Amino acid sequence: MPSNDPVDVLIIGAGASGAAVAWSLADTRMHIVCMEQGDWTNPSEYPTNYPDWEQRLAGSDSIDPNVRGRDTDYPINNDDSPISVVNFNGVGGGTILYAAHFPRMHPSDFRVRTLDGVADDWPVSYDTLEPYFAENDRMMGVSGLAGDPSYPPKQPPLPPLPLGRLGETVAQGFNRLGWHWWPADSAIISRPYEGRDECKNLGPCTSGCAQGAKSSTDITYWPVALRKGVELWTRCRVREITVNAEGMADGVVYYDAEGEERHQRAEVVVLACNGVGTPRILLNSTSPRFPDGLANRSGQVGRNLMFHPVGFVRGYFEERLDSHMGPQGCCMLSNQFYETDPERDFVRGYMMQIVRGGVWPWTTAMQGAATGDIPWGPGHHEAFRRRFDRSANIGVLCEDLPEEHNTVTLDPELADSDGIPSPKITYTLSENSRRMLDHGVARAKEVMEAAGAVEVWGGGPARIAGWHLLGTARMGIDPETSVVNSWGRSHDVKNLFIVDGSIFVTSGGVNPTSTIQALALYVADTMKKNLATLFD
Repeated sequence: MPSNDPVDVLIIGAGASGAAVAWSLADTRMHIVCMEQGDWTNPSEYPTNYPDWEQRLAGSDSIDPNVRGRDTDYPINNDDSPISVVNFNGVGGGTILYAAHFPRMHPSDFRVRTLDGVADDWPVSYDTLEPYFAENDRMMGVSGLAGDPSYPPKQPPLPPLPLGRLGETVAQGFNRLGWHWWPADSAIISRPYEGRDECKNLGPCTSGCAQGAKSSTDITYWPVALRKGVELWTRCRVREITVNAEGMADGVVYYDAEGEERHQRAEVVVLACNGVGTPRILLNSTSPRFPDGLANRSGQVGRNLMFHPVGFVRGYFEERLDSHMGPQGCCMLSNQFYETDPERDFVRGYMMQIVRGGVWPWTTAMQGAATGDIPWGPGHHEAFRRRFDRSANIGVLCEDLPEEHNTVTLDPELADSDGIPSPKITYTLSENSRRMLDHGVARAKEVMEAAGAVEVWGGGPARIAGWHLLGTARMGIDPETSVVNSWGRSHDVKNLFIVDGSIFVTSGGVNPTSTIQALALYVADTMKKNLATLFD
C-alpha cells in the first residue's frame, strides 16, 4: 500500500529488466517496491480474443503508443527520425508485445573497439554475463537447439519450436547458397513449463499471448518476485527522482491512479524504463546540483540512441506455406554476415531473421487492395488465394553504432496526461548503417530466390520498428564519457542504478531482451555482493 515511509529499494518500471532485478534483489529480504505507470494486462482482453482483432492492431491495440493513445502511454515526438519508437507501458513492459525472438549478443559485440576500431569496448564481457544468460533462459523458458556454430556453447532449457513449412522452405534457399542458418532461440515454450502450457501456434505473438506460452515477465518473473515479498504498485507515473543535500537520490515524485502528486522516499533507486523512458526521467530530474538532469555531469544522458535499423524482404511462393500460423517471431536465423568482413564497405554486420508467422487474412486483403494486387469485386477471391499463406519474410536486423547526435531530449511542448514533458527523438541513419542495410536486403532477396520464390520485394529501414531502445545512459569506466559504471551504478549518484537497454555501449545485431535481462541479473547480483559497501 503506498505510503511515504522510506523503502529500501525503489524500482521504476516493471518490464523485462525491472522484473528480473526485482526477483534477484528479493533474496536480500529488503523492502522492495516497483512502480509501474501502466497496469496488469488481462489475457482475456488481448485482441485475438475478438473477431476484429486485426483491426484492433491498427488502433486501440497498436504497437505504436502514439496510435494506441492509452492514458498509461506517453506521446513521443518522432518527427526528426525515420524510425518511430515502439513500446508498451504495463506490467511486463515490452515483453507483452514483443515477438519473443531471444538471441544473445555475441562475444565480439562487447569488443568492437578492439576488433574493429569503432565505438567502444564494453566494461563487461560475454563470459561475465554467460551465467546470467543461462539463469535468465531458465526463468523465462527459452526454446532452442544447442550447437549453433556462430555462438559459444549454450543449452536452452527447452527444445526448439518447429520450423514448419515456411522455415523448411527458406532453409533450402540458405542451403543452396551454402550460408549459415539455425533454429532460433525463442522465449516461447515448446513444452509445458513451470505451470504454463506449450505454444499452440495461434499466430500473432505481438498482440499479446492469451495462451500464456510466450514468456512475458508478467507470467515469469513477477509471480515469483511477488511471492518473495516484492511490492508492485501499478498506475504510478514517476515524474522525477529527487536528491538530498548530499546529492544522493532520496525518492521520487509520482502521480497515482487518480492523478494526485505524491512523494515516495527510498534508500536506493533503480531505473528500468528503457532507452527512451530512462533518459526522459533523468533529464526531467533537475536540481541546483544537477541543472542538466540527474546523473548527467558527463552530458551523455540521452545521447547515442541506437535503434537497430530493420530491412524487410518478402517472397511469394506457388506452394502454400501455412505462413499465417504462429508463432509470429523468428523460426530461424542466419549469422552468415554478422561479423566484420574487410571485403565489405561497412563495419560490423547484421542478422537475418526468418519470420514464421506471416500476414493474416484481413491484413492480406487490405495490403493487396492498397497495392492493387488483390482487387475488390470480380477476381478478389482468386487473387487472395494466390497471396494468402504463400509468403515468407526475412528481417535484416542491422547493428547500429553509437553516435552522439542521435538523441532523446525533452519536447518543449508535447506532454503526457499528467503534464510531464514527452521525449523527442532525433535520429539519423548513418552511412555505415545504410550500406549495411542495402547489403542485407540484397542478400535476403538472394535467399528468397534460391528458395524458389516467384516474386520478391523488400527495402528499409522500416518506419514502425523502433522496438530496441538502446545506449542513452551508457556504461563505462570513465565518468566523463559514460553515465553508469561497469555494474550499472551512476558515476554521479552512488545510490542510483540503471538496468535497462539505455546502458548498452553498442547495440550488436540481435534483439536485445536476453542481454538486457542478463545485465539486470548481473547488476542485481553485484549489488548483493557489495551491500556492505554499496555507496563507496
